[in-house]
Amino acid sequence: DSSTSRGLGDVYKRQIIKFALIDEKIMGKKNVAVVMGGYSDEYVVSLKSGQLIYESLDREKYNVYKVIILKDEWYFQSENNEKFPINKADFSVEANGEKLNFDVCFNIIHGKPGENGELQAYWDTIGQKYTGCDFYQSALTFNKKDTLAVLSKYGILSAKSIYIRKGETIDKQKIVDELGLPCFVKPNQSGSSLGISKVKDISDLDHAFELAFAEDDEVLIESFLDGMEVSVGVVDFEGETIVLGITEIVPTKEFFDYEAKYEGASEEITPARIDDETKHRVEEIAKRAYNSLGMSGFSRSEYIIMNGTPYMLEMNTNPGFSPASILPQQAKIYGISIKDLCGNEVEKALAKNKK
Repeated sequence: DSSTSRGLGDVYKRQIIKFALIDEKIMGKKNVAVVMGGYSDEYVVSLKSGQLIYESLDREKYNVYKVIILKDEWYFQSENNEKFPINKADFSVEANGEKLNFDVCFNIIHGKPGENGELQAYWDTIGQKYTGCDFYQSALTFNKKDTLAVLSKYGILSAKSIYIRKGETIDKQKIVDELGLPCFVKPNQSGSSLGISKVKDISDLDHAFELAFAEDDEVLIESFLDGMEVSVGVVDFEGETIVLGITEIVPTKEFFDYEAKYEGASEEITPARIDDETKHRVEEIAKRAYNSLGMSGFSRSEYIIMNGTPYMLEMNTNPGFSPASILPQQAKIYGISIKDLCGNEVEKALAKNKK
């Protein structure tokens, strides 16, 4: 009958998973967990990024698994969409009586906890290898104010800014007097341009602060830089820091916000329409920023070019990696396949000593 058929089907599925796990041990391939999701609204983008990496990793070298981290649950998702909870004691999973450990976690979470250092600190504690930069670099670069302060010591320019914590008295007239209008109000620690406003009138500041404080308890107000916005992909590939490309951002809206980044409300031109001298200057500064911070893995930094001089806005250590994202487009133009780009990250992580 139908209940018996369902029962046999469940047994069959469990056996398939069990035999697959046993076969993986015999084959000696490395187990790679593509870790996606996250605690912010960026989790939707992260799932798309994770799917591309999951599909792109070389199956002849690696056994590839999907691991999804959300606020309420951490789980391994099998190919037939069954969920198996992650054991947080050692980041392992038990699927139908077989324990699975991961040789490497490919971290592609945008925002918390994968881009602000929380997940890296946890993995360091349990001795789990992972891709991308370490805890300190993740925590630092997720904090816009601190990143720009550190990089200013290396001669990297940024907009004039004012920093405010939630609960502090806000002197709106002082902000306008010091920074002028228009200006930008943004959460200090947030990704994908969430909570950012371009303020053209002093009366709009209250609403802008409301949006920014909804994302973070710290807010950065920056002067307006009137120039070309570019996005620069940098990665350490086969032992060398390389600039994948410089992409010119031409938003159809006021600025490069979430909708412009992920919903097509911008034109992205690679390579950017800049002269060779400016191109070399941007490349040099992007590499300097990457190396000065001790970065590893994917990086995408944003600049405004004014009169040939780049001013940094921020650096992303886990940039979008969906098919429509800037970094994969730049890699393609540079001549590095997604398969090789992702494989390079896994091999670097495998070569790390466990902490």
